[in-house]
Amino acid sequence: MLESYLTGLIVCGGIIVAIGAQNAYVLSQAIRREHHWWSAGLCMAADVTLFTLGMFGVSAALMAMPQALEILRWLGVVFLGWLAVQAFVRAGRGRVALEAGEVTKRSLKGVLFTTLAVTLLNPQVYLDTLLLIPAVGAQQEDTTTFVAGASSASILWFGLLAWSGSALAPILSRPVAWRLIDGVIGLMMAGIAAHLAINGGL
Repeated sequence: MLESYLTGLIVCGGIIVAIGAQNAYVLSQAIRREHHWWSAGLCMAADVTLFTLGMFGVSAALMAMPQALEILRWLGVVFLGWLAVQAFVRAGRGRVALEAGEVTKRSLKGVLFTTLAVTLLNPQVYLDTLLLIPAVGAQQEDTTTFVAGASSASILWFGLLAWSGSALAPILSRPVAWRLIDGVIGLMMAGIAAHLAINGGL
């Protein structure tokens, strides 16, 4: 039972720790202190839901409809490209330094929508949560405990992103820091979009 839990924790942890569009977005929201715990919580909930659905056979349905993954792939490319352009524009124009009492923020609805899009428009998410992880879980002695371990990895990781980004916020008091952050985010989003378009996965 413990072995199944640890296997789920390690396998899932190894997959989600690699920085991708979802992680970059949650971290950027945490640094800005813009509904970052809501964004992280939505990512956790999405992972737990997909892990559970994967273990109950949704993966078989996706395998029967490869065109669905292809559509998601190109939607993801377009959306990530749009995020990259936005980040580059912010980096070029610059913006005021982050302040603890900053009033102008994105709405909770907007943050949650973007979080969902970054999460669900990446076909690799489905390959990992509905195919790869369930394939490993099916070999475990206790699949329920395995899913619990995989879910724990997601909760711990996104919780860490939300906490660490928020903790760094007081340090980011110079406008030039935001130019650098937006530039890096733009490059990351553009790189992921290009990789997704060329190779079909992240």
